[in-house]
Amino acid sequence: MSLEGQHALVTGGGSGIGLASAMALASDGARITLVGRNEEKLATAKAGFPEGAQVDVHAADVAVESEVEAAVRAANDRQPLTIAVANAGTGDIAPLVVTDSERWRSVIATNLDGCMYTFKHAARCIGRAGGGAMCAISSIAGVRTHRFMHAYGVSKAGIDMLVRGAADELGTAGIRVNSVCPGLVDTDIAQGLFGTEEVLEDYLDCMPLRRTGVVEDIARAVRFLTGPESSWITGVNLSVDGGHHLRRGPDYEPFSRALFGDDITEGRFDSLE
Repeated sequence: MSLEGQHALVTGGGSGIGLASAMALASDGARITLVGRNEEKLATAKAGFPEGAQVDVHAADVAVESEVEAAVRAANDRQPLTIAVANAGTGDIAPLVVTDSERWRSVIATNLDGCMYTFKHAARCIGRAGGGAMCAISSIAGVRTHRFMHAYGVSKAGIDMLVRGAADELGTAGIRVNSVCPGLVDTDIAQGLFGTEEVLEDYLDCMPLRRTGVVEDIARAVRFLTGPESSWITGVNLSVDGGHHLRRGPDYEPFSRALFGDDITEGRFDSLE
């Protein structure tokens, strides 16, 4: 079904899942505003869209509310927003006992705060436009525990609850809110996982369909949840992970041992101050 006349803002739109989602929306006629921190990356992403696609870019850090607000306002001034995709995110691996406040806050600020800021300011515009849809990119890490990845897991679980709460609240404004929870997808940020055979095999063992994902797998889900085909769907956290959510989280122990040593990984904390 056509998205002609729709305008979608996509955070973290310079590459990976964000860019693939934006392209999926644009292919059905939506106007796109890509938001990201790196202007050069955004320009390269824009150049990759098919001729005739309406694509604008805006540099912003989603962890800074004033920058999100400015990006949303600029996009809405060009054409009223009807779709928002909160995709921008970051990750970190560290055992709980050595996770410092700076690392914790950095992940929470980008992933969870950034999603909230995007929803907050986009919802105002989408509501004034008569309604539309918002979608967050969550993770299997918000569904199943990932040892040694606490900040990331908490941020993604928080996103899923934010989605459900926002859906409950914003339905009266005609705004649907959902999230997609990807499993292991081949993106730049995941290359360390793909490059570590022991971890990659463990991921595959946890997947009934036993294959890793590509960005288009997630983009198609985003396109569905933000389009007219899903007009009676809201408050859903959709796992797109080859069935990984049916089993357990992956084993990140090799990373913890390499980065923090055997003692901390195995629960011996005598060396900690």
